[in-house]
Amino acid sequence: MRPYHKVPIIESGEPLVEIPLELFAVESPHPYEKLGAPYGDRSPYFLRQGVVDSLIAAQNNLQLVRPHWRIQIFDAYRPVAVQQFMVNYAFGEALQMAGLTKADLSPDKSQALWEEVYKIWAEPSLDEKTPPPHSTGAAVDVTLVDDRGMIVDMGSPIDELSPASHPDYFANFSDSIAQQYHAHRQLLCNVMEKAGFKRNPREWWHFSIGDQMWAWLNNEHNSSDSAVARYGRVV
Repeated sequence: MRPYHKVPIIESGEPLVEIPLELFAVESPHPYEKLGAPYGDRSPYFLRQGVVDSLIAAQNNLQLVRPHWRIQIFDAYRPVAVQQFMVNYAFGEALQMAGLTKADLSPDKSQALWEEVYKIWAEPSLDEKTPPPHSTGAAVDVTLVDDRGMIVDMGSPIDELSPASHPDYFANFSDSIAQQYHAHRQLLCNVMEKAGFKRNPREWWHFSIGDQMWAWLNNEHNSSDSAVARYGRVV
């Protein structure tokens, strides 16, 4: 259970709607669909209506400071079945990175690998009180594309299982390249937060609005507030 799971959910009933992809950059085909993630008849490029409106506002914010740059949508709505698939996939990657096979795993080694996976990935919970953020239609993974159509270098790729995924990882590096990575991350954060999003403290690319994590972060930053989540798991 994560700290934000303590936040109550008062479901608004707001529908999932299609993201107007013509306004954004998009990786095609979708990165998780390429891996075989089981979306079924659901599209990953959906979000709650209010979240789509805020995402458009963030794109407009970006245009004011970087004309012709675009937000690139990496991932949005994620059914719990896809969350389970990607958690299992990430565990397999962690196993490979450690140079291990399942036959090599002791209970302690297995536990250590799962802990690494869950530093990035939310548990694929079916409990209505503890939904994975992406399964609410309120979370989106994004990066930036510049005026030449090139993906802006953030210093580490989306979903990387390493400390470099932390938003401020490069903040205190003295070299100019690292400072550029940090500046790019801050630009993304600024345009998203100006539109009402909150950033996941562990992932430079993950932003949400209206879910439990958003409410928890809002309350942490404003102790007098008592925001609740308005988006629960989409069934």
